[in-house]
Amino acid sequence: MAFWSNWGRAAWREFDSGDASGVVELTKRHSMISLTKQGAASGNLRINLSWQMRTSDFNESGRGSLRHPLRMFKPQVVQAQGPAMVNVDLDLAVMYELKSGSKGVVQPLGNFYGNLNEPPYVKLSGDDRFGSGTGETIYINMDHKDDIKRLLVFVYIYDGTPAFDRTHGMVTLYPSNGPRVEIALHERAPQARSCAVVMIENVKGEMVVRREVKYVYGFQAELDRLYGWGLQWGRGYKSKV
Repeated sequence: MAFWSNWGRAAWREFDSGDASGVVELTKRHSMISLTKQGAASGNLRINLSWQMRTSDFNESGRGSLRHPLRMFKPQVVQAQGPAMVNVDLDLAVMYELKSGSKGVVQPLGNFYGNLNEPPYVKLSGDDRFGSGTGETIYINMDHKDDIKRLLVFVYIYDGTPAFDRTHGMVTLYPSNGPRVEIALHERAPQARSCAVVMIENVKGEMVVRREVKYVYGFQAELDRLYGWGLQWGRGYKSKV
């Protein structure tokens, strides 16, 4: 049963990823891609955030066994979760601005999960608090691209250690056609709690994806000021699990 379940999830991911054979990584040198030019400006654009712990944050049992042969006969010490491990809750979110002038945010905080078939045409699937394999996913209805002015995809650390460089953070875009698009979040930005990852913008009818990867030390309000969104922000909390 477990085998069939795992196979099914893998097959669905491949089916939902458009052209699974290719991948484009947005970097500082190659920071833009046009969804329109690759025929992906329709259907649903899936955006996924995944993260995990750095392997360097854990003791490697094999290290030093050649220098100290007797170590291999000692029982391995199991460490409890503490400062050596990154305890973090990353959230995926989108600030939106529509052609109608409507502005807002889709995010787990405040339960602003959006709507796929009505404004803002952006939907968050859920809130992953533990860095599971599936992570968090946002869907954008590209059939309403003419209603969209710009979308800022960002990630923030709601709780835990501010350590983007130790979590293997990765934001991946799965267009309806063509290769998936990856943006890695591994730059060292000590104490940064938020990161503007990518801007999706309607430029004269062409849907353009542009890498941002700008770290800030505050939260949504600071990103808002950086990009001139003009929203009103208040303090919010999540319900405990």
